[in-house]
Amino acid sequence: KHIDKLVGTLRSDEQLQEILKRKFTKKEFKVFVAFEEGKSIEEIKALVKEDDEKVQEHYKVACKKLKKKKIKKELVSFE
Repeated sequence: KHIDKLVGTLRSDEQLQEILKRKFTKKEFKVFVAFEEGKSIEEIKALVKEDDEKVQEHYKVACKKLKKKKIKKELVSFE
């Protein structure tokens, strides 16, 4: 839902997680996954030991990274 103009098929969940772990910082990855799992901001703050502002910033940066062409190419399979 965070990627515009996707060409091809998304890779498996396992492959996607591995790619995102390489591209995101540890905190960006934890925050992004927690938001996508529907966790509350309070739960996420406790998970990464950060305040609201920092949690939102990690999520924003992760979403920006997902929109980069180079990363998009890695997330899809053209088979």
